[in-house]
Amino acid sequence: MDGMKRIFLSLAMLAGAALHALPAVHAGSVSERVRSTGVVRACIWPEYYGVTYRHPRTRELKGIDIDLSGELAKDLGARIEYVDSSFTAVVDDLNSHRCDVAMFAIAVLPQRLNSLSFTQPYLHSDVYAITTKNNAVVGQWSDIDRPGVRVAVLRGTSLESFMAAHLQHATVVPTSPPTSREQELMSGRVDAFMTNYFYSRRLLDNDDWARLIAPARPVQMLSYAYAVRPGDTGWLAQMNDFVARIKRDGRLKAAAQKNGLEQVIEP
Repeated sequence: MDGMKRIFLSLAMLAGAALHALPAVHAGSVSERVRSTGVVRACIWPEYYGVTYRHPRTRELKGIDIDLSGELAKDLGARIEYVDSSFTAVVDDLNSHRCDVAMFAIAVLPQRLNSLSFTQPYLHSDVYAITTKNNAVVGQWSDIDRPGVRVAVLRGTSLESFMAAHLQHATVVPTSPPTSREQELMSGRVDAFMTNYFYSRRLLDNDDWARLIAPARPVQMLSYAYAVRPGDTGWLAQMNDFVARIKRDGRLKAAAQKNGLEQVIEP
């Protein structure tokens, strides 16, 4: 009986050790797959100017996270593959294993913490309004929250929920592709649209009709980070190490300067 008892206890200890090890195996699943395949897959939103933007004519990808995802691949000794995604699709894309990491400046919001695991932030931005230079309705920030004013936001982004709660009198108009906020503004169906600093650069760099309106004081300063599937603690730690390295060795600063985003990098 003593021998049987010892065998049972040994088996129980082995089973307990195996169960204890399971999270670690799961946590390292992406890291292990990247090592075995030599490929790291990054979800991007190809409309994100300055971040992950695909030129409509040349199809070339440019932006801070195109540059930094290339650096990630180098650090991992892997090849980068891009997977088109969006703010509304990214949770499903990560959880269905379509990509290993979302690298397109995703705002760290409380409502996203249950479905995404975020790295340490690397960028930040407040809210900005874009209108036309000849718009007679919205001339300054205080003109926005008034009855009859219509304000476009991109559906699925942090600004949709924030502006719905923040604006007491103006009407929030969510837009989804193929309809764009710019189209709504140029057609006169809205008086302004809300965006962050990154996306505003697209209009200010390329369109002479656009006018940027900044708030008189901070409205919603958000941090932006990379995201991975929840539960993969080993991969999250590896991504956090990457963020720490690019801050320390100057690669984040260099990529930000190249893409006109040096004002919004996290120290």
